[in-house]
Amino acid sequence: VHAVIDAGFEKNIYQKNGYDAKVNGPFLKLGAFYMLAKDTENEFNGFYAGGKVAGSFYSQEYMSVPVRGYGGSNASVSYPSSTQSSYWIEGTIGGRVQLFESNFYIDVNLQPKYMVFTTKQDDIQPMIVPGFGRSSSKFNMGFAWNLAYKF
Repeated sequence: VHAVIDAGFEKNIYQKNGYDAKVNGPFLKLGAFYMLAKDTENEFNGFYAGGKVAGSFYSQEYMSVPVRGYGGSNASVSYPSSTQSSYWIEGTIGGRVQLFESNFYIDVNLQPKYMVFTTKQDDIQPMIVPGFGRSSSKFNMGFAWNLAYKF
C-alpha cells in the first residue's frame, strides 16, 4: 500500500453557454493505492488502484450568469466574489515505471471523481472547482502523469 498526498493551487476561467466565471484557490487530496500487478524484477513497477478524499477552499466570481428574461428574452446577472468549498472522492487506476536506474518513477493514471458536497452561491452549482475540474456535474474524469520519488 502506498500513501498519496496531492496539493496544489489552481486559477481557472469558465466561459461557456453564457456563463463567465473565474475561480482560484488551493486543493488537497489524501489517499492510498495498492499495487495490483508488480514487475518481478522491480516491485515498484506495475499497475495500481486506489482512492482519495479531497477538498478545495476557493474564491469564485461570476461576471455573467444567463437568466431567462420577460417574454423569453436573454439576460444575464453578475455575482460578487465569494468564498466557497467543495469536497469529493476520487478513484485512481494507473501504472508506474522506474525512470532508468534512479529512485524516480513515472506514474500515469485515470481519476474518476464524484462530488460529495459543495457550497453554493445563490443556489448556483459551481462551474469550476480547483482540483476537481471544469464541470457543473457531480461526476468528472481526470488524467494525471506524475514524477514520483522513492525514499
